Amino acid sequence: MAEKSIVDNKFYLYLTEFFAGMAVMAVELGASRLLAPYFSSSQIVWTIIIGTIMIAMALGNMWGGRMADKNPDPGRLYRRLLIAAVWIAAIPVVGKYIIIGISGLLVITVSQNFLIIAAFLTCMAVFVFPLFLLGTVTPSLVKYTVGSLDDSGKVVGTLGACNTIGSILGTFLPTFVTIPAVGTAVTFLIFSGVLLVIGLLYFISGSGSKRFCIIATVLFLLCSIFGNSNSFAFWEGNLAYEGESIYNYLQVKEDEESVILSTNVLFGVQSIHMKKKDLTGMYYDYALAAPVLADAEHKKEMKILILGMGSGTYAEQCRKYFPQAVVKGVEIDKKITDLAREFFELPEDIEVTTYDGRAYLHASDEKYDVIMVDAYQDITIPFQMSSAEFFHEVREHLTDDGVMVVNMNMKSQEEGNINEYLSDTIASVFPQVYTVDVEGGTNRVLFAFSETSAIGHLSGIRATTDREWDAAMAKVSSNLLEYKGGKKLLTDDKAPVELLGMHMIDGMIQEEIGYYKELFQEEGIEGILEAY
Repeated sequence: MAEKSIVDNKFYLYLTEFFAGMAVMAVELGASRLLAPYFSSSQIVWTIIIGTIMIAMALGNMWGGRMADKNPDPGRLYRRLLIAAVWIAAIPVVGKYIIIGISGLLVITVSQNFLIIAAFLTCMAVFVFPLFLLGTVTPSLVKYTVGSLDDSGKVVGTLGACNTIGSILGTFLPTFVTIPAVGTAVTFLIFSGVLLVIGLLYFISGSGSKRFCIIATVLFLLCSIFGNSNSFAFWEGNLAYEGESIYNYLQVKEDEESVILSTNVLFGVQSIHMKKKDLTGMYYDYALAAPVLADAEHKKEMKILILGMGSGTYAEQCRKYFPQAVVKGVEIDKKITDLAREFFELPEDIEVTTYDGRAYLHASDEKYDVIMVDAYQDITIPFQMSSAEFFHEVREHLTDDGVMVVNMNMKSQEEGNINEYLSDTIASVFPQVYTVDVEGGTNRVLFAFSETSAIGHLSGIRATTDREWDAAMAKVSSNLLEYKGGKKLLTDDKAPVELLGMHMIDGMIQEEIGYYKELFQEEGIEGILEAY
């Protein structure tokens, strides 16, 4: 009788549908945050996540409907909910190890489309099964809630509404509440815990075996104990900070010489603060030629705008070498700005606006002598800041002798690479463009002139007592190449930056692991282990 009474309570069934819909969207958003530190948060990764989840849900709908017709025992549905809850709770415990394992296997076995294959296999291994189980909820509940054809439309409509409302909350809560407040791992645990409670209510009411409930509860508690860490780079032991914001995974690493900000576990350094010297040996030093090219030597005041402020590396350097500079930064992620003040000694009097770079330009009439565009991180190039329309906006905000400097992170000699598209697009907007490759790195720095070239300002720069500075400017001066634009243009309507970036990263990965791939082919896994 107990079993029958709780299933007859339609409020409980609607509640099941509501929280199932909520959990699906929460897991989807959690999946994007789990994968982003390793594979980026590009449109490609989002497409894979959404696609695999929709496949899982569709299969769950079909199978769940057949099972409900074949054996309409509600206990089967609520056991599936408990299994899904435990599986989701286990994701923070084992998910990152699965990602690393899949990535490690693929880098020595595939030559192309690494990110696509790795992200797809990860989604299949980690997320498909629990979402397949959640996909069985709706057809099963239809079986239990529809009493007659007279009210079938109303009941099914109410179930659909409950699922949709739950999905809406499951979209907003992780993004704006749980992930920023407690992180991705605890977010998985919160929503899996809700599913667990819904399933337990059915069995506690007297419907079915209590052993299954005890096992599920114990497993959930174990996952809560071992999986409530937000550490994505679990192999790192000396991190000064590791956390998440609305936009990014954030990692601060500190040693005796520097403090480094990274927004990705596997790729790159986003910002760096040098403790004992002013220059970094990285692209920031090359970009310091921009104020020189804008005739800083003869200006009592210079206005410099940095789109993609990060932790303020370039801003601090500009203040050091150009005391007359008024530096402003735009950074979409306020948490990065907070970390810049806390760990990177960014001065309080350097103004940083929390905003999208392009939107900031659109809302401002101010003109600048130098605009630094540094919003590109590996594959996650924001398309809205790579188009001809964007670069027109930049040019409109430069003075007559102003200079735009762009950091491009993936240099390549291959025809049709992403830097060629960016350079062609910029050259279609600016009358003169020069590039220089960063020595010993993957970066290329581009200088674009708003009106007429001022290369003479750089070649004629006077020697100083700062040997590091003189050497950096000499490198830029001797290696600058004028760029003649082609026809590979990016526009607001068509800017496939993710696909172009993915192709570049494939090449970089293959270049980096070529030695180990060859070693694996010749000596197997034993050879790789011995190499370490």
